[in-house]
Amino acid sequence: MPPPRFGTFSIVAYDAERKAWGVAVQSKFIAVGAVVPYAEAGVGAVATQALANPAYGPRGLALLREGRSAEEVVRRLTGDDPGRDERQLGVVDAKGRAASFTGAKCMEWAGHEVGDGFACQGNILFGPAVVRAMARTYESTPGDLLDKLLAALAAGQREGGDRRGMQSAAILASRAGGGYGGSDRWVDVRVDDHPSPIEELRRVFRLYDLTMLSREDPATVRRIEGETAAALQHDLSVLGYYSGRLTGRWDAVSQAAFVRFIGEHNFEAKQRDDGTVWPSILAYLRERAAAETARRTRTAPIVPGALDRGPGAAAPGGSPSAPTEPKRRASS
Repeated sequence: MPPPRFGTFSIVAYDAERKAWGVAVQSKFIAVGAVVPYAEAGVGAVATQALANPAYGPRGLALLREGRSAEEVVRRLTGDDPGRDERQLGVVDAKGRAASFTGAKCMEWAGHEVGDGFACQGNILFGPAVVRAMARTYESTPGDLLDKLLAALAAGQREGGDRRGMQSAAILASRAGGGYGGSDRWVDVRVDDHPSPIEELRRVFRLYDLTMLSREDPATVRRIEGETAAALQHDLSVLGYYSGRLTGRWDAVSQAAFVRFIGEHNFEAKQRDDGTVWPSILAYLRERAAAETARRTRTAPIVPGALDRGPGAAAPGGSPSAPTEPKRRASS
C-alpha cells in the first residue's frame, strides 16, 4: 500500500528580535507534531508534509547548519527526491530567509505563500484563503514568535483549514537557552488527537506559558508587601501551604510556604529572589484558592446560624433528642 497522504497547513518562521525559530501545524492526521516540525536554535526550521518525507527534517537542518539559504535547502532536498511531486516543504534559515515548495501532484487545494521571515504552506485545503489568512495574520499579530504562530494557525482554520477536518496540532520553537533547564527547546507542545486540536493546543500552551516560560513584562512585577503579601498569605492558607496569621508582613514562614508552592506547581522559571512576584502567579493562586473555597462549600455546606445554636440544637422540622438513661442491671 502507498504511504498515507495527509492534508496539513503549517507555518515556519523566524523572530529576529528574540533569535527564535519555530513551526506551527494542524492536520487531519494523528500526532502531526511527530512528523512535520523541525527547529534548531541558530540554524532554522523545517516543515515537511503532504506525502511527507521524514528525511527532509534532519537533512534540512544539516544543510542549514552548513550556512545554506532556505531556497538552496529546498532545492537540494527536492532535487534528488523521486517523490518530490507529492511533497510539500517549508524552510526558514538562520538569517530569516524563507522558501517553500509544493509538488505538482499534491492534492488540491495545495499551495504556499512566502513572506519576510516566514513561509505558510498547506494541502487538501478549502482554498488559497487558508494560507493567505495565515500570512496576513502572522504579519499583523503583535507579540513574539509564539503568539504569532498560534494566531496564524487559528486564522488558517477560520478559513476552512484541512477540508477533511481536524485531528492534531503542534507548536515547536527553538531559542538558545530559552527552554527548561537552559535547553534550546523553547516550546514543544502537541495535541495528538482532539476534535478541536488548535483550541486544545492553545489551552495547553497557556499552561505551559504560565509555568515554564517567562515572557511577562518585568515592569509588571509586584512587591510582596501590604495587600499583596496579605493576599498571598490568604491564598496559600486556603491551599494548605501557610498556617500563620494573615498579617501582610512577609516573614520567613510566609516565604517558606511560597517557595514550597512554587516548587510543587512547576513555577521555578518564574521564582524571583528580589522580593517581587509575577502577576501571573498571583492570578493563578487566586483562582486555585477560589476553586478550593468553592469545593469546600459544595461538599460541606454551612447551615446559617448552626454554630450559634450550639450542640444538640433542633434540626429543621424536629426537636433535639433527649438523653437516654443507661439501663441498670437487675440485682440478684
